Amino acid sequence: MQNRFQTHIESEFPELLDKPFLIATSGGVDSVVLAHLCFHLNLNFALAHCNFKLRGEESEGDARFVEQLAKSLNCKFFINEFQTENLAEEQKESIQMTARNLRYNWFRELVETTSYAYLLTAHHLNDSLETFIINLSRSTGIKGLTGIPSQNDYIRRPLLKFSKDEIIDFAKQYNIKWREDQSNETTKYVRNKIRHEVVPALMSLTPNFLNNFESSLQNLQDSELLLEDYTHLLFKTLVRKQEDRYDINIEKLKSFPNQKAILYQLLESFGFTAWDDVYHLLDAQTGKQVKSSTHLIVKDRDKLILSSLSTKIFEPIEIKELQSHIDLDDFKLKIKEVKKLGDFASGIAYVDKSKLEFPLQLRTVQDGDYFHPFGMKGKKKLSDFLKDEKISPHLKSSQLLLCNGNEEVIWVLNLRTDERYKVEPTTKTILKIEILND
Repeated sequence: MQNRFQTHIESEFPELLDKPFLIATSGGVDSVVLAHLCFHLNLNFALAHCNFKLRGEESEGDARFVEQLAKSLNCKFFINEFQTENLAEEQKESIQMTARNLRYNWFRELVETTSYAYLLTAHHLNDSLETFIINLSRSTGIKGLTGIPSQNDYIRRPLLKFSKDEIIDFAKQYNIKWREDQSNETTKYVRNKIRHEVVPALMSLTPNFLNNFESSLQNLQDSELLLEDYTHLLFKTLVRKQEDRYDINIEKLKSFPNQKAILYQLLESFGFTAWDDVYHLLDAQTGKQVKSSTHLIVKDRDKLILSSLSTKIFEPIEIKELQSHIDLDDFKLKIKEVKKLGDFASGIAYVDKSKLEFPLQLRTVQDGDYFHPFGMKGKKKLSDFLKDEKISPHLKSSQLLLCNGNEEVIWVLNLRTDERYKVEPTTKTILKIEILND
C-alpha cells in the first residue's frame, strides 16, 4: 500500500510534495494510517484534532492519543475543544451538523492563518460507496452518483482509491495503534446502517465488488464531465440571454432527442423540484409557469422564459472609502476591522486592509477576468474557476466580484478570496467583509 500511495501522491497530488499541509486526525484507523503513510514519504505535515466533548473520557483519550501520535511522528499538532451539545441546542441544529460546521470552520481558519496550504481527510473507497448509496436513496442526478470528490477548495482526499480493508491490513502489518469510536458501531444513523448492513450485503454478491464500484465511479465521473461540456454547447444553441432573463427556444429544443434530460441539465441549478410540471411547459398554453424558491420559468409562445424572482440588473458600485455598511437592493455588505479571524462561512471574507486601494468596486464578472484563488498557486480565469465550482453557465454572468482599485479581484462573493489579499502572520489590520441578506 505504501508504494501505491506514493505513486498516487506523485501523479494526482504533486502539490503535497512541495507544500506543508494538515491532516484531520480523529485517532481512528483511517486518519492514523494516513498520517503514517505521509510520514514514511517524509512529507511536511501537522495533525489537527477536534475534541467535540461528546463521549466523556473517550473524547479526552482521543485527544491525548493524537498528541502522542504527533510526538511519535515528530510533527506539530493542533487540538481544539468545542462545547458541541450546547452550541447545537443554541443554534437548533443536529449535533452532527453542528460538529461538521465547527470542524470545517476551524480547518479553514487553520489553513488561512498558518503556513499549511491544504487539509487532508482520510475518506476512503468505502466512504464513497456509502455516499453513493445515500444519494441514490434520496433521488439524484449523475452528479450525486460520482462519490466523494478527491479534492475541492483546500481539501485533499488521497485515500479514496483505497478500501477500508486495505487500510486496516496496513495498520496491522506495521503494528500501528488506533482508537475505536464506539458510536460508529450503532445503526442509529443512516450512514452507519448502510455501512454495517447494506454494504456487507452488496460485497457478498461478488469478491470484486469494490473494484468494480471504483471503475463504475470513474466512468460516472467521466460521464459527468462530458455532460457538462455537452450542456455548455447546448446552452449556446438553445438559450438566448436577454438583459434580465434567459429565453429557451422550444422548437430547437424539440429537435433534439432526450428533451427532458436536456431541460433538466439546463435548469437544475435554479432550484426547481417539480420537474414534471417543468417538462409539461413545453406543450402548455402561453402563460403557464413554474416557480422555484429563486426563479420563475414561463411558457411564452415559442419559448420558455427563465428569470430570477428578483430581475434587477446589477449596476457596478464604487466604494470610495471604507464604510461600515454598504446598502444594496438585495443585501448589505458589512465591513469592520477585527483583531482576529472568527466565524467562517461562504458569505464572509477576511482580507489584509493594508493591501486595499480605494475606490473598490463591486461588479459582475466580465470576459477576461482572472484571479489568484486562495490556496492555489498562480492565477486562474474566472470562467474556468466558476466551471470548476459547478456554477452553471447561465449563472456565471451574474456572479459578483469585489475588486481593488487596481482592478484586481479581492473576493468572488460567496466562493473564494484572492490569495494576494489573504491575512498573513504579518497582517496588522484585518478586515471582515460580510454579506447580510435583507
